[in-house]
Amino acid sequence: MATVDRRTWLVIAAERRELEGILKRFGKPSKLDWQAEFGCEVEWSGDRWLLVANGPGKHLTKQALEKKMEVNGIINTGFCGGLDPLLRVGDIVVWGKPPGLIQSQFTNGEIATTDRVAVTVTEKAALRAETGAVAVDMEASVVSEKAREWGVPFYCIRAVSDTAFDDMPLDFNLYRDSEGRFSRARIALAAMAQPMRRVPALLRLDRNCRIAAEALGETFAGCRF
Repeated sequence: MATVDRRTWLVIAAERRELEGILKRFGKPSKLDWQAEFGCEVEWSGDRWLLVANGPGKHLTKQALEKKMEVNGIINTGFCGGLDPLLRVGDIVVWGKPPGLIQSQFTNGEIATTDRVAVTVTEKAALRAETGAVAVDMEASVVSEKAREWGVPFYCIRAVSDTAFDDMPLDFNLYRDSEGRFSRARIALAAMAQPMRRVPALLRLDRNCRIAAEALGETFAGCRF
């Protein structure tokens, strides 16, 4: 029987929590020396997986991918905001060519990449009308460009954390540092300024993010790239 060479996949997200569902299913990771806020390596299905997160937005994504690595492909993942009114929390959105054996329930369509959080229902509707995209994120187009530059396949698999009908609890764009990372301390202070309204909304968003992370884990466990 012919042997199959082990392949190496780079999976990049904005935040570690977006990778939690994948790590839960892929097993115990080892530390990865990477120019990023978070990096780990894990063996899964006979392949080597490099999981990296360096914060939201184009600048931090480019920073994480500044040094070329020998990989068989780059997979952008994480959460996204729904622009298509049919999308619900936890739905999977695939931009570009779907991997093999992906679950049957997913939406294939363009993801609009912006360098800010889409905060309001009105902003999402405008993005939908302008781009025709089904969802919005902050990194996918940058990762796609880097994959072309490296000459490797690109996949984008994201899960919806907020729908076209959801306003964000806060304008998170106000609480980013000079590099673009979110300040959790400042977000917490802003929430406590109006606790009756903002805290429950943040808790709902946190629940939705956990649902999205689990959906990504289930999807990756069933994929063949």
